[in-house]
Formats: sequence, structure tokens, C-alpha cells
Amino acid sequence: MQNQFSRLLPGLLLCVGVTLLADVLQMAEQRLTGQAYVEALVLAILIGVVVRTLWLPGVLWLPGIQFSAKLLLEVAVMLLGASVSASTVLAIGPQMLVGIMAIVALAIGISYGISRVMGLPQRMAILVACGNSICGNSAIAAVAPVIGADGDEIASSIAFTAVLGVVVVLGLPLLAPLFGLSVTQYGVLAGLTVYAVPQVLAATLPIGALANQVGTVVKLVRVLMLGPVVLALSLVTRRLRDETDEGAAHITAGDRPRRGRPALHQLVPWFIVAFLLVAALRSLGLIPAALLAPTASMANMLTTISMAALGLGVDVRVVARAGVRVSAAVTLSLILLGAISLALIHVLAVA
Repeated sequence: MQNQFSRLLPGLLLCVGVTLLADVLQMAEQRLTGQAYVEALVLAILIGVVVRTLWLPGVLWLPGIQFSAKLLLEVAVMLLGASVSASTVLAIGPQMLVGIMAIVALAIGISYGISRVMGLPQRMAILVACGNSICGNSAIAAVAPVIGADGDEIASSIAFTAVLGVVVVLGLPLLAPLFGLSVTQYGVLAGLTVYAVPQVLAATLPIGALANQVGTVVKLVRVLMLGPVVLALSLVTRRLRDETDEGAAHITAGDRPRRGRPALHQLVPWFIVAFLLVAALRSLGLIPAALLAPTASMANMLTTISMAALGLGVDVRVVARAGVRVSAAVTLSLILLGAISLALIHVLAVA
């Protein structure tokens, strides 16, 4: 056990160091601008990529980096279950709830189709679709281990989603007068299109407190879709998870798992089951309120450490090759998400 820990320690400390630097940069950004437009999670990836470009980690560092990129990320996904509450779902009303579920499902399908038409690999297309449709970086980080995505795919997806997320936060308030949206309608639009909960706050506060409240509730319900989506993906992407490449069927067929009834742990990864259990405990009120904030902070910290690890394994050349296609796919997907969100607002006659 001590030997194993010794093997992990150098790479783990490196990832923690990158995370601390990212946190410092985020705090500096908040002091200078009053808002963290680029979150520590994204900064950790960028710093990791820079380090990896200047220096290739040797055998001493790899075990800890791999541990951070995989197991710590899975634990973080499990802890995210504590942020899910059944009361949040019930408070929004049945029509809007069904509407949000339909929007997420439709957006995932549209984004995935656009990404594939743009020539993105299947795993990256799924990451872009889930990131755009649910909650940006968090969705990408949660879905990645389920579909077996590698560091290059994750970094590419998060990098372009993060950039566009900042653009949305800055540009979305301009749509309120342009489309003649009421404060409530704008709150719903922000909740359905903005990636992260903190970004919803930044996008809605300039419009008003009511827009902020509506947007936050809609966004939280949208985030709740992450659990069902990840569970569904874990059931339907087992082959994708096991494949080491995405070549033509006649090339990879020999490496695919044999047909038959797979074991439960092969169908549903342990951390998805754990996520659902933690969410159930939260909904039943069995997790003390005093633990919710520390649990959320721990999940965020572990995710950021994992992203640092992924950045340290990224080949910049691969990301650069995917740049134009990924950015085009993310942009088109987001525009269509905004369009169907506006359609939902009118269908439900949101005042």
C-alpha cells in the first residue's frame, strides 16, 4: 500500500500544484474584473497543456497523473449527486419540467448530428453534445469516463465550450431588448442556454433579480438531467468505452467485446450508481445541510485536479487539428439550442 502511494505521489502533487496555480489565477481574475470569466477548471487544463508542451512528464510522474485523471474524476462525479434535490424538480412545474427534458434531449441529438457532420470522432461528438446541452464543463467531465474519452478529446471539447461560454455570458443580455423578452422570459432563456450556474448569475443579474431567480431554477433542473443522460450513455456506449480506436467496423471488429449478457458493472460504471445513491440520500434529507457546501467544494476541487491531469496528457497538435471543426460544431449547436429554447418559451406562453 505504501509502495503504491509512493508511486502515485509525484504525479498527484504535480496535478495539485497545477490546480493551486489555477485557483490563484482565478482569484486574481475576480479581483481585477469582479467576475471569474475563465474558471479554475479551464485554467487548470490550459496550464497543464502549457506544462506538457514545454516538458514531457516521465515514468515517475505518469502513475499519479493517470490516477488523478481517472479515479479522482469518478469520485467527483459521485459527489455531484449531493447537489441534486427532488424538491428542485417539483418546484418548477410539470410543463416546464417536461419542456426542459425535451430541450435537453433534442439539443443532444442535434449537437451530436452537427458534430458528426463536421467530421468529429464519435466520442468528441458526444462530449460536445452533452457539454452544450446540459452544463458545459461539468457535463463533459462527467460523461468522459463513461464513454472512454481521452485527454485530447476532453481538452478540445472543454476549451472551445469554455470560450463560447464567456461569449454567451457577455452577449446574452443584448437579446432581451432585441427579441422583446420579458424579465421572466429572459430568465428561462438564460437557464436553458448558459453553461454553468455561476455564469447564469453573471448573465441574468444585469437584467434583474427575477431573471436571476428564474434562470437559476431552470438551470438547476437542466443540470439534473446530467444523471439520467450519463446513466443512459453508460448503458448504450459500452462498446465505445472498450474500443481503443474508432476505425471502420471491419478493422476494429476483432477487438470488440464478444456478444452476450454483460455484467452489471460493465453496463453501469460504479460512480454512476454511487451518483444516484447520493442523489437519493439528498432527496430523502439524509445528508445534513451543513455537509452540502463542503461536498460541492470537494467535487469541484477533485474535478479541477482531474482536469489538470488531463491537460498534462494533451498533445497540442491533436487539439489544433480539431480546432476549426470543434469550434464550428459548438457554435452551431449553441445557436440552435437558443432557437429551440425561444420556441419553448412561446409554446409554453411564458409571460
